[in-house]
Amino acid sequence: MVTRSVRIVLLLVLPLLAGACASTDPEDEFANVPAATLIEYARGALEEGSYAEAIELYKQLESRFPYGRPAEQAQLDIAYAYYKNADPELAVAAADRFIRLHPTHERVDYAYYLKGIASYREREGFFARLTGSDDLSDRDTRPAREAYTTFGELVSRFPDSPYAADARQRMIHLVNVLAKHDVSVARYYLAHGAYVAVVNRAKKVLEEYQRTPSVEDALGLMAIAYREMGLTDLMQDTVRILEHNFPASNYLAELGESPS
Repeated sequence: MVTRSVRIVLLLVLPLLAGACASTDPEDEFANVPAATLIEYARGALEEGSYAEAIELYKQLESRFPYGRPAEQAQLDIAYAYYKNADPELAVAAADRFIRLHPTHERVDYAYYLKGIASYREREGFFARLTGSDDLSDRDTRPAREAYTTFGELVSRFPDSPYAADARQRMIHLVNVLAKHDVSVARYYLAHGAYVAVVNRAKKVLEEYQRTPSVEDALGLMAIAYREMGLTDLMQDTVRILEHNFPASNYLAELGESPS
């Protein structure tokens, strides 16, 4: 593999060896460097983890060769380089640009996947492992929603893509995260006596995230809110549903003996 120092030397020397019209711009160190050479060195930079260098090389590649396969490769790879360089917003923008410019490209499914995982980690600490070791329920949900939408497009448009299976798993995780977030918000409202807001947030969980573990919490918090508002009939109806679906729920003890 060509090392970073060797790449820099070659990129500076190759234009002189080419002997053609050398650039008069002292900042244009990439003048006359062939597209294949730029691609090779950019990929080498990526493999070494020199992401900022790779990004600059891909920018030069697209600038000098704006059409055809070299430009397409640069547009796709620079999105990955931004992602690895911890610039998720730029990675999302680059992947989205590739999708707009090349909607029928043979690798557009990868662009969707890359856009999704970049959205997934758009905030520091947001990129959670599927083990659930990083609790995201109290964080900004916009990146999660955007990632879910993008993964959904990937799965819908390219169900046989090699990235579809992982996208589906990430969607399941994201739904659980979004449901947990709404439960956390409902708990906050409950602690502050905003009982109508508790009920509304709990209803959202029941309507939008019916297959998540957060349904138990939504029912329990809703029943408690009804009790605090003195709406006994609604509380008892909710308790019946809770008891039927989660007979061992700790909320039942908190709410007292459930109706027969």
